[in-house]
Amino acid sequence: MEKGLYSSAYEHDACGVGMVVNIHGNKSHELVDNALKVLENMRHRGAEGADNKTGDGAGIMLQIPHEFILLQGIPVPEKGKYGTGLVFLPKDEKKQQ
Repeated sequence: MEKGLYSSAYEHDACGVGMVVNIHGNKSHELVDNALKVLENMRHRGAEGADNKTGDGAGIMLQIPHEFILLQGIPVPEKGKYGTGLVFLPKDEKKQQ
C-alpha cells in the first residue's frame, strides 16, 4: 500500500528516444537513413509543431566531423577536445548582431 499522495501511476513523459548504432563503430549512410526513419516515426510524440511547419528541435545526433571541419579551414582543437552547437539567427543581418 502506498503512503501519502504520491503514486507512480502518475509518472509519464512526453518525449521519445530512438537509437540506431553500429555495434562496431562503423559509419555508414544507412545508419543516417535509419535514424531519419526513426525520427519520422516519432512525429506523433511531439516532434512537429501544431502549425505543421515548425518543430521542437528534434533531430539526430551524429559524431563531430572533425576531418571535414579541418578541410574547411576552420581552426579547432584536437579531435575530442571541443563541442559544436547550432544557432538559428534571424535572416536580417542587423538583427543578427
